[in-house]
Amino acid sequence: MGCWHQPEVWELYFLIVNYGEPILKSWLVGLSLVVQPSNHGTGDRKLVAYQHFLALSHSANSDQRGEAAHLVATAFVEHCGPADERAALYASVLGFLDDPSVKVRACLAYALLRSRVAPRLVMLALAKDAPIIARAVIQYSPVLIDVDLVGIISKAQPDVLLALVERKHLSKRLVAALAKRGEKKSLMRLLSRNDVEITAEILADLVKCHAGDARFRGILLGRKDLPAFCRLQLVDEVKNALASSRIVKGAIAPERLERLMRDAMDSATTRIGEQASIEHDDGFATRLHEEDRINTRILLHSLVHGHVLFFADCISFVAKMPEKKVFTLLERGSRAALNALFTQCGMNGAMRNLLARLVVHARNADLSSDDAARFFVVTALIEELIIEHEGNIPESLEEAFRYLDEQNVILARSAARGVMPAFAQDVDPEQMLLEDDAGQVPGQACGHGTSRWGTSLAHDEQLALPAA
Repeated sequence: MGCWHQPEVWELYFLIVNYGEPILKSWLVGLSLVVQPSNHGTGDRKLVAYQHFLALSHSANSDQRGEAAHLVATAFVEHCGPADERAALYASVLGFLDDPSVKVRACLAYALLRSRVAPRLVMLALAKDAPIIARAVIQYSPVLIDVDLVGIISKAQPDVLLALVERKHLSKRLVAALAKRGEKKSLMRLLSRNDVEITAEILADLVKCHAGDARFRGILLGRKDLPAFCRLQLVDEVKNALASSRIVKGAIAPERLERLMRDAMDSATTRIGEQASIEHDDGFATRLHEEDRINTRILLHSLVHGHVLFFADCISFVAKMPEKKVFTLLERGSRAALNALFTQCGMNGAMRNLLARLVVHARNADLSSDDAARFFVVTALIEELIIEHEGNIPESLEEAFRYLDEQNVILARSAARGVMPAFAQDVDPEQMLLEDDAGQVPGQACGHGTSRWGTSLAHDEQLALPAA
């Protein structure tokens, strides 16, 4: 396209635009620029006479004018001759932009659609044409630049925005423009594209605006680049939505539902925080500290479930000490050093001793994945507290002690799920169905209607138990 910088080319273009057909005719007839594929193969092409092209371009039939538009656009894209010839073709391409038929302009766009040498001004005009044309041009044309597309985003219809989101490459500038426009369907499609980079600021704004939409929440939670604190905000929205659901409220008692949701949020907070610490992202712990959400329950939960990196980050922020020094103390520090560390956090004596004991227990057990080890540690800690205080737990430890009791029940159930299968033996199902010597199945050995385990009920006497 460097030929357009030559003065004689612009002069020729001026003549073509102003005097039109005579000059174009001389170039088309003399140089035979317009070509049409042959049915005999891709390599075999035949020249189209100017009179035939002229008849097509001036036909009342839109299909024929569309054929002419496609021919001249194809010739422009494939042309590799002198600049003045290219100027003649360019003038003819421009002429078809004013055709009243959408079919004709669509044929023109189709020929230029994926070409890197297509005239940018022509493609920009087609991008603002009828939606059926604009969608294809905006999605596939490689010659449109960001400034062109940003201008289109502010005024485009929703279906055109969806086409723009499907472009192979989307810059940060385009992503920001789409987020500012705020059209929900195009934003949801944009978020579902994991190959598109979206800044943390834009994701945070989207969470703030659309956290109440369940489908939007699901797509946002599916993005790996979602900031940790934004993820926690979405989980909190999910918790609120579940807690307010009529099905959930009707199936679970209010106190138990509150306890389940509270424990689920604790687990989500510590898991997200642990992942953020693994990725060396201290923004999550910083936000928790700024919003005063680092409390006794969170610290205990992170330790009990083996999220030690997140625990170290929280202690580092509260104590205002370097993270590396805190982690070293937690890993190898004495009870006195641990008490000094927790004193720096402003904890009372009873709470300092509790956390120091838990840290010492956590050093000797795999709390990150072993439910049985968690149960053992929590049980041992509860017994130590009861013995130390002779059953009279001080008020300063009431909240922590209630939390440990709750976790003890949860962990006991979780650990018990794997106990019975360990003692089970492989039994042949057919063996269980064999009749005994009296010709009765084992369940009827004690008489009609009874079993060896006790009295059974007749079919019409069986009880219908309510759902849980």
